[in-house]
Amino acid sequence: MAISRREFLKRTGVAAAGLTVASIGGLDVKPVQARVNSIKLNAKKGKQYPSVCPYCAIGCGMIITSDEQTGKVINIEGNPDSPVNLGSLCPKGAAAFQLVENPHRQTKVMYRAPGAKEWQAKPLDWAMEQVAKRVKETRDKYFVETYEGKKVNMNPAIASLGGATMENEWNYIWLKLMRNLGVVNLENQARI
Repeated sequence: MAISRREFLKRTGVAAAGLTVASIGGLDVKPVQARVNSIKLNAKKGKQYPSVCPYCAIGCGMIITSDEQTGKVINIEGNPDSPVNLGSLCPKGAAAFQLVENPHRQTKVMYRAPGAKEWQAKPLDWAMEQVAKRVKETRDKYFVETYEGKKVNMNPAIASLGGATMENEWNYIWLKLMRNLGVVNLENQARI
């Protein structure tokens, strides 16, 4: 059934007016609201921890439930006590459980040497050491102290790309680190 724009607006207006009259006319919805607030759709037993969604800088509150015996995460849902999202989550936040429990998620550092065809599993400490070593080598090799007689102390060979999940405090520390390395190519979604 096709409905015209005008007909849609009429029906919407009638529905809104009806709800307004019902709320003014003494229809008490508080018991219904109280019952809805007490129902947990995914009520799972375990230890609950308040947390924050990792996806963007809005900071929606989450409740992470873990099994008390194993410590394994068994549920993630919106935190109704959070003033930011009042318990609701966007589709990405609602699917945050998949960050923890996903059979396709990489849990090891994978490394492919230059020219190699196969990936190798490496320990995290080795990977962190490699990153630090390569940053130091690049900084030492390309660091520019002066340019046209002026002191610049910059490194044009390293760039920093940040995201919206980094809050102001972390952005501040990250910016200090990059400036100490001489990085001038800085970009961040939060526009520091």
